[in-house]
Amino acid sequence: MQVSVESTGNLERRVILSLPAGDVESQVGSRLREIAQNVRIKGFRPGKVPAKVVEQRFGGQVRAEIVDGLLRQGLDQAVREHELRVAGLPQVTPGEDAGEGELKYVASVELVPDFGELDMSKLEVIRHTAEVTDADIERMLENLRQQRASWRVVEREAKAGDLVNLETTSTVDGVRTPAEGVEKNATVLGSAAIYPEVESAIVGMRAGEEKTIDVTLPADWHVPQFAGKTVTSTFKLVSVAEQVLPEVDAAFIRSFGVKSGELEQFKAEIRSNLERELKGALMNRLRREVGEQLVAAYKDVELPPRLVETEARALLASATEDARRRGQALEAAPEAFQEAARKRVLVGLLVGEIARRNELRLDSARLNETMRLIASTYEQPEQVIALYRNDPQLMQGLQTRVMEEQVIDWIAERAKHTEQALSFQDAISQ
Repeated sequence: MQVSVESTGNLERRVILSLPAGDVESQVGSRLREIAQNVRIKGFRPGKVPAKVVEQRFGGQVRAEIVDGLLRQGLDQAVREHELRVAGLPQVTPGEDAGEGELKYVASVELVPDFGELDMSKLEVIRHTAEVTDADIERMLENLRQQRASWRVVEREAKAGDLVNLETTSTVDGVRTPAEGVEKNATVLGSAAIYPEVESAIVGMRAGEEKTIDVTLPADWHVPQFAGKTVTSTFKLVSVAEQVLPEVDAAFIRSFGVKSGELEQFKAEIRSNLERELKGALMNRLRREVGEQLVAAYKDVELPPRLVETEARALLASATEDARRRGQALEAAPEAFQEAARKRVLVGLLVGEIARRNELRLDSARLNETMRLIASTYEQPEQVIALYRNDPQLMQGLQTRVMEEQVIDWIAERAKHTEQALSFQDAISQ
């Protein structure tokens, strides 16, 4: 194999790889003969499948695998010999001027930029701190009661916190909605699920009572035909129900997987869960804080354009999927995510470069701790741990995450940093 490297820009190299077609076909033939000895194809005895049939069935796949392997070897050779620090995945295309008996490929490679001096002591980082208090545990306990609450119909005036069932009609510009009958809906007063003026009018009403009010809706109202117009709404209060919270007894506690049913053990598990959530939230805050400082300090560094473009497309795909899940449509182009993509690529490359220059290595103890923390949120933690250990892709993602957190901590320790205490609620809010 012949390998040559050409410079096509500050951060781009063109790697030309020439493969003798005969060598490729020799390896393909050898691999197909191995397959023929063991493959089972209907109508043929094992080991007696004709070479032509094996070629038709497996030739394309085997040829692609062998060429891919040879190209990887060639790229690895070019990287070593020319000391290239590659950023992102190479873009490989067939060469157009291959000679007779030759397969030629061209790989476009982007490089990690030269960041110059990496002095983290020049950064100024705010490191947030927080702790889980007894009040936070009681608040979570109350939230869990809210989640398991039931509703009891009452014969009294409606007030904030009640669940009310309504029958409504609306008239805009003389047009009644619905055209016939009524719309039936339910809402909890105080949840802001309906227009505030209507919600306020319901407070104090009893089941069976009816009201009509005029409401002028804002210009950006979510129902376009009503936006900016005055709506005459007539609504009848069908029923009123008050919330009934469950007692925190043994049965309630066991329903959350605490077999003993003991309150103190339940609170201990709540504390453990909140502390795990807090740890992740504080790391996310530190990651953003350090990232912003790195971006500000190295904003003028030239970045690999294709890597930024790939990241922008990934951000667009993620935002589009998020919008789809919410039942919305996102109309945007990758250019709208270019600045965010540039920042993410810059921080990612800097984190990798800092780890390389300072010979930082993945802390296996921290990796195992993170894996155990993730697994502890599931009913069968050992199965989750086994899943990670047996899935290279999952493990690679976890290793990348933990390594990034190690580098972020390393940077924060060497930067000029001040601590800022937050409450648990403020710390976890994004």
